[in-house]
Amino acid sequence: MSAVPAGAAPVTGAAPASGAVPEGRTVVRALVSLKLRLLANGLRRSPGRRAVYVIGSLFGLLFTALVAAGLAALHGHAGAADAVVLVATSLTIGWAAVPLFLFTGDESADPTRLTMLPLRPGPLLRGSVLAALIGPGPVLSLLLLAGGAVAAADGAGSAVVAVLGVPLAVVTLVVLSRAVAAGNARLLSSRRGKDFAIFGGLLFAVLIQGGNLFFQSSFGRPGSSPDLAPLEPYAAVLRWIPPIGAVDAVRSAGQGSYPVALAQLALTAGLLALLLRWWHASLRQLMVTTDASTLVTTRGAGSSRAWGLLPPGRVGAVMQRHLRYAWREPRAKAAIFTSVGMAVVFCLLSVVQGWSSVYVVALGGLMLGLQMLNLFGMDGSAFWMVAATLGTRAQARDELRGRAYAVLSYAVPLVLVLGVALAGATGQWGSLAPALGLTLAGLGCGIGLGSLLSVLAPYAMPADGNPMRSAAPGQTGVVLLNGFGSILGVSVLTLPVGALLLWLVDSGGPAWTVLLIGPLYGALVAVLGLRFAAGRLLERVPEILAVATER
Repeated sequence: MSAVPAGAAPVTGAAPASGAVPEGRTVVRALVSLKLRLLANGLRRSPGRRAVYVIGSLFGLLFTALVAAGLAALHGHAGAADAVVLVATSLTIGWAAVPLFLFTGDESADPTRLTMLPLRPGPLLRGSVLAALIGPGPVLSLLLLAGGAVAAADGAGSAVVAVLGVPLAVVTLVVLSRAVAAGNARLLSSRRGKDFAIFGGLLFAVLIQGGNLFFQSSFGRPGSSPDLAPLEPYAAVLRWIPPIGAVDAVRSAGQGSYPVALAQLALTAGLLALLLRWWHASLRQLMVTTDASTLVTTRGAGSSRAWGLLPPGRVGAVMQRHLRYAWREPRAKAAIFTSVGMAVVFCLLSVVQGWSSVYVVALGGLMLGLQMLNLFGMDGSAFWMVAATLGTRAQARDELRGRAYAVLSYAVPLVLVLGVALAGATGQWGSLAPALGLTLAGLGCGIGLGSLLSVLAPYAMPADGNPMRSAAPGQTGVVLLNGFGSILGVSVLTLPVGALLLWLVDSGGPAWTVLLIGPLYGALVAVLGLRFAAGRLLERVPEILAVATER
């Protein structure tokens, strides 16, 4: 375990000359200096990364400034304070939730990197608080809440409260984020934590779409006068939840309710004290207790009965291995749940926004067919064990067939469930059969094309196992080729079935026959793709092995 986050230069004077525990001020200065060096070293790696970081920071600052100016422009508008409460609520949810699914993206938020150093929890806590306040996140939050305070302010009293409440809210948000990270540090750095990060990211994406729909329904169409009245019942409850109350105290003071404003500030200060106490206890526990998450537990022998349903021979063994990877490997699980999540979110949006059709299920077939991409790059260095057993064309074909069957084992039930759900939501039961036929045709085309691209255009995966990173550095071109090439290719290959469906619908023919023709067509394309890919796999084993082991 590294005691200093990667990319950080050693901090001179941070450690004592002997093994004695350093003084509190020394620890605080060292942690603040470490955070500054981390930010500075992030700009020294390459001109390209420096440009991306600077442009991204400027864009984020400009966007936040525009949102803050928009909030400030609501000053004097009925319901402006309610809108500020909703903005503060969104910030609170974001600061509390982001560590749960982006924990590995911020090295300075991981207290386990410092557990081997002779540090006391008290100085470590003070230094961590000051270091956490350094960065773009707190600055952008301060700017956004300052714009909200301008919108809710009314008089000199509210201005004084804003000077106290806004910084208090920002500090509480930062401490909330770090307390959550410290309290769940060992969980979030484990495999189960990475699995939780995947679900958290998908849930966060769904919440963003839900917030977008709520915003559109509440504020009306662009260009019209915003209607903030629907926000009042929500704000009436949320304004008493700290740290949201510290921002809403500006409104209370502007209305002359100074006891209410003081109560809201006191609740936020109390929450801050509790969070600091929780953070301190988490740091103490991390430093004085051992990590038992990696201890091996004895489990009962014997395989699950479900594995007995798989085909015999190499095909069944490959299916079992692929399905185990899909359940245990965070990156494979992230890819599967991202595809499923995108298909489900798209279907839900189509139903909510009123343009849904049962044929939207075809998107699910397209997204799940992409799971055949980069089959061997996902194996990493373990691919040499597979390569050692690929001696004949039949063995290569069985390897690809087993992986294809594994994808189909969860893709087909999912698209069937999505199709039935869409038919029930739209009432288009008569179009369910042709829609499923078109979907299964696209899924089969994705299986065939994906297996071919896995052999012809593999790419390396990152060595750190971060499920939020889809490829190793320098693989952008190959990743784009796989992604956009497969989507375009599957769309073109499915055109014959789509053209047949249009002709049957226009001519009044039996469109239900597509349920028979579509799967057969998809199976034919999949078989041809697998056979051709198997032949090329034997020829390209050395190249694929070099890519799979690249880091």
